[in-house]
Amino acid sequence: MEMQYIWYGVIILAVLFFLRRIWMNRSLAQYEASQLDAVMKTGKAILLDVRTDAERRAGAIRGSLHIPLQLLNVRIAELEEHKGKEIICYCHSGSRSVSAALLLLRSGYNAANLRGGIAEWNFFNR
Repeated sequence: MEMQYIWYGVIILAVLFFLRRIWMNRSLAQYEASQLDAVMKTGKAILLDVRTDAERRAGAIRGSLHIPLQLLNVRIAELEEHKGKEIICYCHSGSRSVSAALLLLRSGYNAANLRGGIAEWNFFNR
């Protein structure tokens, strides 16, 4: 019987974690590739590439900064000079960049996500 309560607790925690993630995603600004040029022209935003070094070498959005997602937590201080700007994160498809943007939000930065990542940006800009 005691083991059953432990499983109930684990299930409840998993559901709460999932619901929290959904709520945080809804509070995150999302940009489409078609909006990116206009946003960048304002000078109030920067792009952050959170892909791996190998992915970055294969191509990147011009003018973007690069901190791989797996290093963002330890290198976050490098973004301090950009704290007054919106940091638009991107990866290949837009999944890792959501995690990066949420980490930045929790750390006090103004962060957003490029929906569809560089794949969508490349498609839009072909």
